[in-house]
Amino acid sequence: MIENIAIVIPALNEEDALRHLLPEIPQTHAQWVIVVDNGSTDETASVALSAGAVVVTEAQRGYGRACLSGFQKACELGAELVIFMDGDGSDDPADLTLMLKPIWEGRADFVIGSRVSKNAEPGAVPPQARLGNWLVSGLIRLRFGARIHDIGSFRALPCSVVESLGMREMTYGWPVEMVVKAARAGYRIVEVPLHYRLRSHGRSKVAGTISGSVKAAYFMLKTTLRYASTRRAHG
Repeated sequence: MIENIAIVIPALNEEDALRHLLPEIPQTHAQWVIVVDNGSTDETASVALSAGAVVVTEAQRGYGRACLSGFQKACELGAELVIFMDGDGSDDPADLTLMLKPIWEGRADFVIGSRVSKNAEPGAVPPQARLGNWLVSGLIRLRFGARIHDIGSFRALPCSVVESLGMREMTYGWPVEMVVKAARAGYRIVEVPLHYRLRSHGRSKVAGTISGSVKAAYFMLKTTLRYASTRRAHG
């Protein structure tokens, strides 16, 4: 069983949400909680430090860039498995066991949490986000054979798998690139239903605005289409 686990949380101006989220994370599930401060203008970094998290500063904005910086820190610390989750409180730490179980049981190389299951809180995923994820996940199922229905940010996989993917997309296209490359490489991807929650504080920088939703959808779709001409996954 993989024991050295790091949780990576990219965060931009999430001081209020982190005050509630970080104490919820069970200490038994990860050796390190890494908060990546992606250019915040509030107290995100100090709140994370006060909660005992490792703080990485990534001044250059970009969701993928923040995830990569956090992953690199996890590797530096000696992590064997990394869990990515959002810092707005919508990902429920109570689902960590659910996320890790398929890997512990040897059934998966990569676990993705689905926000669109019946377990999610009503209204947690706005209609525009559901539409974008339905389109992108549908294209990925059709082209690459990955049995997923959502491109969620709550995901768990061994560090060796992440390293093998050669991640390059530093925008909101990061989650799509990871799924597409993993499917193309033949890794076993398992989707699990999350108890996805309404964000605890503030407004989402992506789904909370039309412009944010459009921007995220653009990068997700662009990334999907970029790999659409490549071969299907084996097996």
